[in-house]
Amino acid sequence: MNDAEPVPWLSDDEQRSWRAFVRLHLKLSARLAADLQSHSGLSAADFEVLVALTDVPEGRVRFQDLAKEIDWEQSRLSHQIRRMIKRDLVTREECAEDGRGAYVAISAHGRAVIEAAAPKHVVAVRRLVVDALTPEEFAELGRLSAKLTDRIEREP
Repeated sequence: MNDAEPVPWLSDDEQRSWRAFVRLHLKLSARLAADLQSHSGLSAADFEVLVALTDVPEGRVRFQDLAKEIDWEQSRLSHQIRRMIKRDLVTREECAEDGRGAYVAISAHGRAVIEAAAPKHVVAVRRLVVDALTPEEFAELGRLSAKLTDRIEREP
């Protein structure tokens, strides 16, 4: 679309659906973040990094790969990792193969914290989302989310 073309505004129904989706995203993110903080002392950002590290068997990922995995700018990740190192949730390990590269690794304390936090997080996700939908609705939510994510990732 160029500047000369008229904007295809959303219809009333499209606008209601869009605003409901945005409201859901904001409220759900805020509720889950508050729940994580109150039960485990973890921020949503802490949790996201720790989950990404526990998703790999060795518990460590090259810094740039972690940034891609969680879709963060390197500077944001650098600041987050520094804060997490101070709290002994992760460590930074030099990369022997590449003197400029580094790994982010989950610490023993970080693993204990995420293992304690995850079950409570799952309970909240189940209570707020999974149990509010039928299995078919939840599966459709997954399909629609994947479809939109794929489209966003293909956009330039």
